Amino acid sequence: MKIVSTIASLKAAVAEARKAGKVIGLVPTMGALHKGHLSLVRKACEECQFVVVSVFVNPTQFNNPEDLRTYPRTLDADTKLLADNTNADIVFAPSVEEVYPEPDTRQFAFGPIAEVMEGKYRPGHFNGVAQIVSKLFYFVEPDKAFFGEKDFQQLAIIRQMVKDLNLNINIIPCPIIREDDGLAVSSRNTLLEPQFRKVAPHINATLRASVFKQTYLTPAETIDWVTKEINSFGNLELEYYSIVDGLTLQPITNWSDSSYVVGCITVYAGKVRLIDNVCYKS
Repeated sequence: MKIVSTIASLKAAVAEARKAGKVIGLVPTMGALHKGHLSLVRKACEECQFVVVSVFVNPTQFNNPEDLRTYPRTLDADTKLLADNTNADIVFAPSVEEVYPEPDTRQFAFGPIAEVMEGKYRPGHFNGVAQIVSKLFYFVEPDKAFFGEKDFQQLAIIRQMVKDLNLNINIIPCPIIREDDGLAVSSRNTLLEPQFRKVAPHINATLRASVFKQTYLTPAETIDWVTKEINSFGNLELEYYSIVDGLTLQPITNWSDSSYVVGCITVYAGKVRLIDNVCYKS
């Protein structure tokens, strides 16, 4: 596995692999890698003959400077984890200056899918995501790119971006990986203090329990039930819970409104912001 920090070195390595007829895979990450990331990389290695893993904490997608400052950065541990547990070929770990030699002023218009949930509570976040992911797509020109379903709305945004930019890239969604107690694995989990880590699994437990409520509760009543359940734990505070059409991401009022229904949640455990989702109908 080779570690590169410049776009030129990355492109040269990819060009050599493409010349050899290899299928190119990309796994974009912000580092602080865990078993969820490893599952993406392993999936990429199964489907592609040359796999690039990017490790870059992208400043343009943070609307909270403190969140950017405290986001874990563990490049040495990340590269060792990848080398020991995957067959990744390249780790691309650039500096901010390498990726953004000048400010990226591009504005993406994704319409309603970017105006709800994370788009509402983190203004500018998805524009920053689109900036960095589009750059990585231009640098690597992958045949396939792999993203986790935990970031459900982000996955929809990236699919829309690929369509809008007419990119010939197959976006591969990968299942949520969980800890033994049900908590969705996340780089942010390492920031949880013990008292908050103890209650964090109740997020997923509440979502799973809510699936059975749809037989006698409306979507609005289910949202109320989830809200009360989450907030009943002293160390958890709900930011939002939305039950939406899984394609348009727009809220539904009746279970019959869509054949694909997903619930998306964001909860604060202390100062750490955790996201998760559950499928009601697919």
